[in-house]
Amino acid sequence: MKINVLTLFPEMFTPLQTSMLGRGLEDNKWQLNLVNFRDFTSDVHHHVDDTPYGGGAGMVLQILPIKKALDSLPSKGRVIITAPQGHKFNQNLAQKWSTEEELTFICGHYEGFDQRVYDLADEVVSIGDYVLTGGELPTMSMIDATVRLLPGILGNAASPVEESFSHGLLEYPQYTRPEDFNGEKVPPVLISGNHQKIADWRHKEALRATYLQRPDMLENYELNAEEQKMLAEIKEEEN
Repeated sequence: MKINVLTLFPEMFTPLQTSMLGRGLEDNKWQLNLVNFRDFTSDVHHHVDDTPYGGGAGMVLQILPIKKALDSLPSKGRVIITAPQGHKFNQNLAQKWSTEEELTFICGHYEGFDQRVYDLADEVVSIGDYVLTGGELPTMSMIDATVRLLPGILGNAASPVEESFSHGLLEYPQYTRPEDFNGEKVPPVLISGNHQKIADWRHKEALRATYLQRPDMLENYELNAEEQKMLAEIKEEEN
């Protein structure tokens, strides 16, 4: 997968070049192309913004340097803008994007884009109902969530399958050594060696975590008969 990012601050994307994603870059499992659209201005001061027509606070990003930067790419794939008015980013969208050969993100700044910039995008996406200084941090989050799903990025191929949100539930609790820490012990089932019982326990605990921490997720989750029984037990245990 190739990812292009149009941004005024390419130096902000260093975190994507470290840890597992960084190793993926080194192994050519994905590519990151950072494009500073300030380089596509024509005036001596390299202005990328201007005052809004009709007046108002702040400065608005101009369409011309962004359009020129976008046109400079040999290919674009799916073009994405991060903005508060976009639809919410989630795990399903990350999984969908991870099947694309190429993605291009356009990062905003200042008071936002000239409205005509949105016509350049295939999709407008938000990471939540709040406003950040620019689109770089949301873009990095979306890239991280997407790229880590690519084959070979994570050390264990099963990791992305078992994580929170992958099946509509939060992830089950996990433990490692020591078995006993200040009297808090690892659940006996996890050291029983019975793989079916361990799988059942994890499923129930994932359902419990979702019920207790994110009950809103269960509104769109279709419980099967076994899960309905589990949830009834959980409610009784918690009450």
